[in-house]
Order: sequence, then structure tokens, then C-alpha cells
Amino acid sequence: MSEPLKIYNTAVEVTLEVIGGKWKPVILFHLTFGKKRNGELMQLMPDVTQKVLTQQLRELEEDGIVNRISYNQVPPKVEYELTEYGASLRALLHLMCRWGDTHAERVFGDRAKILSGSTVAEQG
Repeated sequence: MSEPLKIYNTAVEVTLEVIGGKWKPVILFHLTFGKKRNGELMQLMPDVTQKVLTQQLRELEEDGIVNRISYNQVPPKVEYELTEYGASLRALLHLMCRWGDTHAERVFGDRAKILSGSTVAEQG
């Protein structure tokens, strides 16, 4: 039997290796509602820098989670969407959103405001 290529202590580590960090889950959450252009993602995530957004999208594309669609036109048009594989994260991302809503209310009550229609009902 050959040696394992990589050893994880738990499958959660595998998931976080692909979608972990501050911005990847947020990018993916927004893409669960359909294709988005770069500018749309920047508006939905005003605190992310263009450099970081581009880097995160590129990594998600390399991992087969996001598809980059480039249209041959002037001016250039690029859209991002979840791949079929990436769409398998939809339920997980929406559960994270619901948990976040509950947690924010539990910890902060009415002193917290989630700006980007974070719940599935608000986005859908």
C-alpha cells in the first residue's frame, strides 16, 4: 500500500482548506444565487480589495468550485458562477448563513445589523 499523499485529522480541515478564510465563503454564498460580475461582487463585499477578490476567485476556479466565463466582446465581460461541484456547497453555505443570523441575534440582539441580505429569504 502506498503512503498517503496528505493526512488530515478531520474532514472539516479538508473543507476549510478549500473554502476557508474571510472571503471565500462570502463569495461562494453570493454565487449560490446566480452568476455575478466582478463589479457586482465588489458591491456586495465593499470591504474586500480587488486584489484579494481576484486571488480568491482564481483559487476557487483552480479548485473546480467556480467557473469563470469570459465573453469575447468590447468592453470585456467576465462572469463567475458556481460549477456543478461548487453548487454542492449551497446547503452548507446557507446553513452557515442561518447560523450566523442566529448567533448575531444571540450575542448582539438588535445591536447587530447584517447589511447584505444574508438570509436565503432576503436573497431569493
